Amino acid sequence: MRKGLIVTGIVSIVILIVVGSLIGSYNGLVSMNEDVNSGYAQIQNVIQRRADLIPNLVETVKGYASHESETFQAITEARSQISSANNPGELAEANDALTQSLGRLMVVVENYPELRANENFLNLQDELAGTENRISLERKKYNDAVRTFNTKVRSFPTNIIAGMFSFNQAEYFEADEGSQNVPEVNFDN
Repeated sequence: MRKGLIVTGIVSIVILIVVGSLIGSYNGLVSMNEDVNSGYAQIQNVIQRRADLIPNLVETVKGYASHESETFQAITEARSQISSANNPGELAEANDALTQSLGRLMVVVENYPELRANENFLNLQDELAGTENRISLERKKYNDAVRTFNTKVRSFPTNIIAGMFSFNQAEYFEADEGSQNVPEVNFDN
């Protein structure tokens, strides 16, 4: 009788340890997944802030360079891609398209010294630069959260729990190919 109670006690303790470990692993995955989701939402927020600043910048430039309609159209299209992005890859692609369009706009601005001296334009340009820094910071935070989550999802024995509860690896927020190359600006034309 006494042996039966000891065996039952040991089995109960082992079961409690296993269940506690499962619960802890599951809750850890949920927490890390929320960190990833929160990081992505913050990237969306900061990129949208940048996209919201752009119409004012474009309108300011239009006052000086109304004939640059192709550049203005490219910016408008890139902004709309940001709103329709459904995942980190699409958002990164839309963000890169917007960055390229803004680069072309800044080349246009170089041809108008009176625009570069415009206080409204300078303020908008400063806000845009600050937002660019925020985007970079939020991308890093997000990718760090993704790395931590993906490592946990792939590590044994948590990978078993992740598979049981459909926790899949998260997608990194990566720049498009070629975006590491510095654009060439040439005013000799």
